[in-house]
Amino acid sequence: MQMPAPNTDVLSRKPELVSKLRAVLGGQAVIDAPEEVKAYECDALAAYRCPPLVAVLPSTTEEVAQVLRICFEMGVPVVPRGAGTSLAGGALPTSDCVILGVARMRDVLEVDFPNRVIKVQTGITNLSVTGEVESDGFFYAPDPSSQLACAIAGNIAMNSGGAHCLKYGVTTNNLLGVKMVLADGEIVDIGGDHMDASGLDLLGVICGSEGQLGIVTEATLRILPKPEGARPVLIGFDNNEVAGTCVSDIIKSGLIPVAIEFMDRPCIRATEDFAKAGYPDCEALLIIEVEGSDAEIDDQLARIVTIAERHNPVEIRESTSPEESARIWLGRKSAFGAMGQLGDYMCLDGTIPVGELPYVLKRIGELSKDYGLGVGNVFHAGDGNMHPLILYNANKEGDLEKCEALGADILRLCVDVGGCLTGEHGVGIEKRDLMTHQYTLDDLEAQMNVKDVFDPSWMLNPAKVFPLAASTTRRGQL
Repeated sequence: MQMPAPNTDVLSRKPELVSKLRAVLGGQAVIDAPEEVKAYECDALAAYRCPPLVAVLPSTTEEVAQVLRICFEMGVPVVPRGAGTSLAGGALPTSDCVILGVARMRDVLEVDFPNRVIKVQTGITNLSVTGEVESDGFFYAPDPSSQLACAIAGNIAMNSGGAHCLKYGVTTNNLLGVKMVLADGEIVDIGGDHMDASGLDLLGVICGSEGQLGIVTEATLRILPKPEGARPVLIGFDNNEVAGTCVSDIIKSGLIPVAIEFMDRPCIRATEDFAKAGYPDCEALLIIEVEGSDAEIDDQLARIVTIAERHNPVEIRESTSPEESARIWLGRKSAFGAMGQLGDYMCLDGTIPVGELPYVLKRIGELSKDYGLGVGNVFHAGDGNMHPLILYNANKEGDLEKCEALGADILRLCVDVGGCLTGEHGVGIEKRDLMTHQYTLDDLEAQMNVKDVFDPSWMLNPAKVFPLAASTTRRGQL
């Protein structure tokens, strides 16, 4: 993956930069030793690595602003980093950049139960937000699979979703306001503690902007009352396409489960070996969860089972206890780690219309055979957010390039059937050179015009989102 050439002037001024950063942050919050900055050389897309010039760990919004002012004045690029769980290379450094991590910014600033909001620093983990309010009967809805580790900062940057986003929406549907620091250190407040703030929808621009426009240091989030109850049903099929058709039929029926998750045979077997959740021996597996009162749950599950039975499932297993529900979800929550036991893999993130699931699953299988690389499918089937996991050998020459080519073909397929390149992982470096397949040059120009407004010097998160040639040209013109 090509990265821009480093700015040699910035490299030569490293002692001055470090001195200024230490003056405002203190020594322990500034990491500049070559052996120590290697901890920040990649994110969860570990196939690509580049140690940064310096890493900093501020604790407050004002400290973030001071860092950005210094970097702006010295012409130093800044790459924001949450917890480093990005699967699209969203936090990959350049060799002349400052990595600005928010890991020390984990405070809960306010909880307002009557108005159902919580205000937090954005270094707090996703699961910790629910942990803060669950004893009072509330929860935070977006639940990416990495929720134990991922930070709210990254969730906002990538507009993350999760298994339960079918009913509750993704981050943008649960984000009410942000405090953000612009590239020159200016601090701005956008949105507030209520839905639909007046004026331009700048919050909609910020959420999903991948650190291109500013660094979000505080967030006001919507919290929801816990449902009365929830119960999953596990349904096995002997064919991927049939399982996809079942998902499409459930959505067409008007039912809105809280989650519909899909796993194919490679993921099922890997998960069983890893987590021993008791899944059936089948080609495809759906986990469908509904919630409400006992009567509502019984009614919804009965309707789902009736639809599933039309497709000759090999097994239907409805949970009868909290323990069984936990076991049904155990395998799905362990899937990414389980697949890692098989070897190296790259996780994609294309999104498609639900009605196209049978065709797309068939084509992914064909492409897998064409390239000679295994593909495991585990994804949020209810909203068509695909997560094909392409298996390859990082130590075998040419395998990474073959994996990238297969991934690009799968993502083009998603766009061609009416979907898009990303559902929740973001574009990062992984998909930046595929952006012209989804967007026209005029579309990309409009997007880059927005970045011009927020970051006129193009100093924030370089080499991401936009095709490298376009962004390099843009930065050279400013």
